[in-house]
Amino acid sequence: MAPKIAFLIALSLAGSAFAQGFKPTRPVEVVVHTGPGGGSDVLARAVAAMIEKENLLPVRMQVVNKTGGGSAVAAAYLAEKAGDQNTIGFFTGVWLTTPLTSNSAKVTLKDLTPVARLVLEPALIAVKADAPYQTLGDFIAAAKQNPGQLKQSGGSVTSRDNVVRQLLQKATGARWVFISFPGGGERIAALLGGHVDLMVIEPEEAGEHIRAGNLRVLAQVSDTRLRGFPGVPTLKQAGYDVPSVPQVRGVVAPPGIPAANVAYWEDVFLRLTRTASWKKYLADNQFEDGYLNSAGLARFYDEFTGTMRGILQEAGVKIVR
Repeated sequence: MAPKIAFLIALSLAGSAFAQGFKPTRPVEVVVHTGPGGGSDVLARAVAAMIEKENLLPVRMQVVNKTGGGSAVAAAYLAEKAGDQNTIGFFTGVWLTTPLTSNSAKVTLKDLTPVARLVLEPALIAVKADAPYQTLGDFIAAAKQNPGQLKQSGGSVTSRDNVVRQLLQKATGARWVFISFPGGGERIAALLGGHVDLMVIEPEEAGEHIRAGNLRVLAQVSDTRLRGFPGVPTLKQAGYDVPSVPQVRGVVAPPGIPAANVAYWEDVFLRLTRTASWKKYLADNQFEDGYLNSAGLARFYDEFTGTMRGILQEAGVKIVR
C-alpha cells in the first residue's frame, strides 16, 4: 500500500475513532429553565421524541425542570454538573439577558459549554378569543384609559414577554401590569381563565389554543408576517416602531466537557436538523432553522448579547454588567 494512501486511511480511521469516542450509556438529563408547558419544556420534549423516533441516541432523554431566577437556577445546576457527559441543557435568550440585569445570576452561558443553536423563534401577541380587543391598538387604548389595571402574564422579568411590554409602554405611554409565572401552562391558564388580559407567546405554545379558537392574535413580534398568520400585522405594520425582540433556542452542556463529547452532540443535533420530522416540526410551529455548531454558537453569544443589551437599555431596564 502506498504510504500516502495508508496515511489517509489511518487519518480517516482516527477521525472515526474520535467521533465515536463518546456515547451516552445512561439516560441523558435535559435541563430546562421553564416549568411544564413552557417554551423550553415543550421544545425539549419534542426534540427528545424526535431523537427517539429517528434512533439518533442509544439511550432515552429525560427532561428536568429547574425553574427560578429567570434562568439562573437552571444555569447554576448545569455549572454544578461540571464534567458530566450525560447532561445537557436547552437555553433561550433569557439565559443571556438574566445575567445582564441581575447581580445574583452568577453563571452565564459563557461559563457553560456551547453545543448547538437550533432555532430562531418569532412571537405572537394574543388575548382571549372573547376579549373586547380586536387589534393591538384597542388594547393600548384601553391600557391608557385604565393605567395599571390591565394585566399581562409572562415568564421572568428578563424574558422577551416583559421586554416587549416595556418597549410598547415606552413607545405609547400606556401602562399595564406584568405577572410572572414559572410555567407556560400556568401563563396560558391565567389568560384563558380571564385573570390576565394579554400574552406574548410563541406560536408553538399557542398553536393548540389558536386552532381551537380560544385565543385571538393581535400582532406578531417578527420582522415579516408568518405564513400561518397572513392576516395579522407585525408590530411595525400595526404602527409601533419597536424592535422585533429576537428569541433563540439551543443546547449547552456543563463546563469541562471533553472535545469528543461536544463533537458527539454536535453530530446528533446536526443529524436531527436534517430529518423530515424536524423539518415538519419547524414548519408546523413557524420556527426558523437556526442551526449553528459549537464554534458558531460561541460567536453568536457576543452578537446576541450586544443586541439585547441595546434593546433592554432602550426599554429602560437597568443593566448591571
